[in-house]
Formats: sequence, structure tokens, C-alpha cells
Amino acid sequence: MYDLYYYPGNASLLPHMVLREIGAPFELRLVDRAQEAQKSADYLRLNPNGRIPVLVDGELVLFETAAITLHLVDRHPEAELAPAPGTSARAEFYKWMVHLTNTPQAEYRAWFYPWQHVADRAMAESVKRAAGERLGRMFKLIADQLAEGPWLLGERFSAADLFLFMLVRWGREMPHPPRALPQLAAHASRVLERLAVQATLEAEGLKAPIF
Repeated sequence: MYDLYYYPGNASLLPHMVLREIGAPFELRLVDRAQEAQKSADYLRLNPNGRIPVLVDGELVLFETAAITLHLVDRHPEAELAPAPGTSARAEFYKWMVHLTNTPQAEYRAWFYPWQHVADRAMAESVKRAAGERLGRMFKLIADQLAEGPWLLGERFSAADLFLFMLVRWGREMPHPPRALPQLAAHASRVLERLAVQATLEAEGLKAPIF
């Protein structure tokens, strides 16, 4: 039994979707950001960074979204959410997981929390605008590489596709949202057809527009 510490729509959305794709038993543990529960002493004992998510797997307490996802796909190879270790396809999977977590996911912090990146809060709007422009370029490059599709690994669906879906969703209120790129809109629509994804969105109370 896993415990996933989550908040609706946050980075915990990815491991939540993965857990439902796998079909393993798990419990959702709400970390109420509205009450700053991620800064509570109890939660900081799980993740001293005060960020969501955390996965508890027996004695293992794991944070970082990509790390949790990689752990889950390794623990449940029967779910086929990643190619076999040691293969070229697995290397491509690692490439996408690292790229998505290091590039657009990291850039979103400047978009959502621009005041954290400046000493003078008057500059926050400029930081947000520049982050939006960088995200646009990042998603354009991803869309170009996805052109052959239908998935990031070609014909094979993987957890990396769930990751991309989450990141496209996060940008739904941007002036130039990722869904404006036809390849990303089509990809997100394909992911949204999956029953595990629909169950995740329902469990988290996430309503349209999804992306």
C-alpha cells in the first residue's frame, strides 16, 4: 500500500495518474496548501523542502515528482509504463523524463511564483512575462519532436506522456497556452481518453477546462 501526499492539480497529479495506471492500492493524503499544510512540522519531516508530492512506500519516503514516477514504473514493470531497462527505448524515456522535469517544469516556477525570483517585487511581472515566452519556445520544440507521435516514444505510451499532459494542463491560462500547438492539443486529448487519467481528475475534483 502506497501513501501519496497530494494537492489537486499540483505536481502530485503525475504520480497519482501513474498509480491509477498501475492499479496498485494506495491512499491519498491531502496536503492543504490553502492552509499552508506543506509548511507544517509534520509534513516537513516527510519533505524538508515543503513541496508536494511525497510518496510513502513502506519504510521509503520519497519526494520529487520525477523520482517518484521512476520508482513506481520500476516497481511495477507489468504496467508497461516504461520500456525495459538497458534498451535504447528506455534511454529515450529517461531523456524525456529528465527534460520535462528540468526544463518546462522548472520554468513554471518563474511563471507561477515570479516574486521569488526578484529582490524588487515591482519586477515580478517582467519575470513572469519572460518565463511565459521561454515556456512557449520549450513547448514548441516538444511539439516539433512529437510530430511523428502519437506518443513521446513513438508508438509506445509511457509515463512521460502523463508528465507532458500535466505540464500542458498547467499552462491552460497562459496568454499562449501549450494547447494552441496542434500536436500538443492532440496529444493531451489522447491522454485524456485514458480511463486512469479520467479517474484521477475526478478524484481530485478537477473540472473543465482540463487543458
